[in-house]
Amino acid sequence: MLFNQSAIDQWLSHIGEDEANALRGRVAVAQDLEDAFSKDLGFGTGGLRGKLGIGPNRMNEWTVSRATRGLARWLCEREACPSVVIAHDSRHGGELFASRCASVFADFGITTHLLGLASTPELSFAVRRLGCSAGVCITASHNPREYNGYKVYGSDGCQITTSCASEIQSYIDQSNLFVRKEHHSSSYGDLIDDIGGQLKEEYLEAVYRELEHADVSSLSVAYTALNGTGGALVPTLLKRMGIRILHTVSCQINPDGDFPTCPKPNPEVPEAMGAVIALACERGADVALATDPDADRVGAAVRHNGSYRQLSGNEIGELLMDWLLCRAEARHEDVSHSVCLTTVVSAPAADEIARLHGVQLRRTLTGFKFIGEQIGLFDSNQEIDRFFFGMEESCGYLRGSYVRDKDGVLALGLLCEMAADYKMRGMTLIDALEQLRRRTGYWADLQISKEYEGAGAMQRMKNIMSSIRLLSFKSFGGEKISEFVDFQEKALMPTVNPLPHDLKQTLPATDLLGWQLDNGSRLYIRPSGTEPKLKAYIFARGSSQSVTDDLLTAMKHDVFKLLSIDECGAM
Repeated sequence: MLFNQSAIDQWLSHIGEDEANALRGRVAVAQDLEDAFSKDLGFGTGGLRGKLGIGPNRMNEWTVSRATRGLARWLCEREACPSVVIAHDSRHGGELFASRCASVFADFGITTHLLGLASTPELSFAVRRLGCSAGVCITASHNPREYNGYKVYGSDGCQITTSCASEIQSYIDQSNLFVRKEHHSSSYGDLIDDIGGQLKEEYLEAVYRELEHADVSSLSVAYTALNGTGGALVPTLLKRMGIRILHTVSCQINPDGDFPTCPKPNPEVPEAMGAVIALACERGADVALATDPDADRVGAAVRHNGSYRQLSGNEIGELLMDWLLCRAEARHEDVSHSVCLTTVVSAPAADEIARLHGVQLRRTLTGFKFIGEQIGLFDSNQEIDRFFFGMEESCGYLRGSYVRDKDGVLALGLLCEMAADYKMRGMTLIDALEQLRRRTGYWADLQISKEYEGAGAMQRMKNIMSSIRLLSFKSFGGEKISEFVDFQEKALMPTVNPLPHDLKQTLPATDLLGWQLDNGSRLYIRPSGTEPKLKAYIFARGSSQSVTDDLLTAMKHDVFKLLSIDECGAM
């Protein structure tokens, strides 16, 4: 095993009696303890994320406090009078972790604003609205219920960069895990304030301003908050928009960290959408919509020909991008200098949509933080009006610059407007997607994940990625490979319709492999940044939907074989 009894004894001597008894009860569960005590929970661009529990590789008040001390030192060295805003979603431990963070910041004399239970986009909005040095959101986004996390935002409202995360990690490494208090402020009351729902209305107003204000009165909507923060936001927004018929999943509308009817609250997957689709079917709703626990993602299913069809994250993004550009052109707006942003593993059809509308499309690395970084560059160059729309394959979307992260509340509002607009034309979103495919070519996409367990999971994933790099392929699904890109080597940012004066940008090196086929189909493989799993993204293109679907099946078969490779390179 990678831990020893002395490490457990150290924890037993510091933690509370209830936690100690829980730890003693798990001593017999060797694999769980090995993972929990094998290493420190890593701090990256997403901050911390891990399973709740006891041990240095778990989310608990000790690991959260240590990370906060590192962040506090980093802030104090950069600013004379730093300030921070903290939010948490509905997950277990959220309120406790937020309170511990506030106490640690107060130890360092840092002014702290507590948002309480709030969504991730609200936190991003609050950082900029309050002029804070940083923000912390206690959330594990769409992960299963046994997880929680700690996301850090910079003063621009965007998740911190890789370089900042590395600097903060160095301060965390210097901090003792079991130190309760290092500084002594005169009065916590002078440094911590509870702003509760004061900013919620301002945030909703900012969201409302980014809508198209289309007529939605004829649309019938079924919605679930998946027991997260969206329940306090979405119904209010939809009512303000003019939605007259709204059905909510009652057992999933209120915050509940147990997620009793949706243990994996990820709106990308069909299981999480089951209850809202059942409600939509019962009430005859036009669309079934869901936000994840921190309300930065949205999932959608559409009634079409008597049944409901769930849209993929790519399909939602493509439809919204095309619809918003069509609306802008109908208003005679010049979009030739506008920029849409997406990632290298998202929606290849977005390239064709950009060409059809004469708009620029830039592709960043995986993660909306890189899209937020691009928005920040526009802002610093006094070109913020150039940003038009951002999207990623994992159901994340943004319009406007009021926040610098994806916003499921805004995306849900835009989806309703788009569905209502097409309904007035006698079309569903599935009809609109078919119409779009006739203009961009037929695409089908699929994401495959392979999970790894135990203390050595991350290293095994690195070894397997190295093994895949050494293999030589000529085709996938019977289609010849035309290009292979190893993103560990810096590459130019893929851009459609670049303007002559725009600077060429390179993508930072990352553990990502990409293949393009002769017919335009694509495949990417990377390790997840938040969970111990390898992810494969398959994008098939064909002359018709049936041809495309057949190619997707063939590519899927080859990818499963590829992911079965072991650390020695054998399949």
